[in-house]
Amino acid sequence: MSNIQGIEADLDCRVELPKELGDAEAFVSRVLSAAGEKMKISGEISVSFVDDEEIHELNRTYRNVDRPTDVLSFSLVEGDEIFPSLEGELEPLGDIVVSIPTAIRQARDYGHSFERELAFLLVHGFLHLIGYDHQDEASEREMFGLQEEILNGLGLSRN
Repeated sequence: MSNIQGIEADLDCRVELPKELGDAEAFVSRVLSAAGEKMKISGEISVSFVDDEEIHELNRTYRNVDRPTDVLSFSLVEGDEIFPSLEGELEPLGDIVVSIPTAIRQARDYGHSFERELAFLLVHGFLHLIGYDHQDEASEREMFGLQEEILNGLGLSRN
């Protein structure tokens, strides 16, 4: 577990990561810290880096979608107000699962770094955990605007 300004992140890495990422735990902490600060949210988040087969199975099981995807979020607070459960304890916000092979492909396809793509997916997953969605044009504009603000603040703007 690593403590990040109101967010505690636990990383479970089940796949090999590109060397360019460096310290994966520090990267996850930095990204989720920035997201938590921007949104003024505290809590615990579990992050898993998996392969396409594992995220495909999760997508099929929990969303009834029979294909792999890039990121899944499993919120523990949907519809609830987010605040610490007990004095000094952080509320569990949920789980973010990222397919590393898909992130690598998407970074290449979009012409930006793996770090930028991974940060995008982490922030996207974080925003879903706290109740943001992109089901219509207005909510998509809001969510994607917040993502870009957070990523730009991290120096990970689009190329």
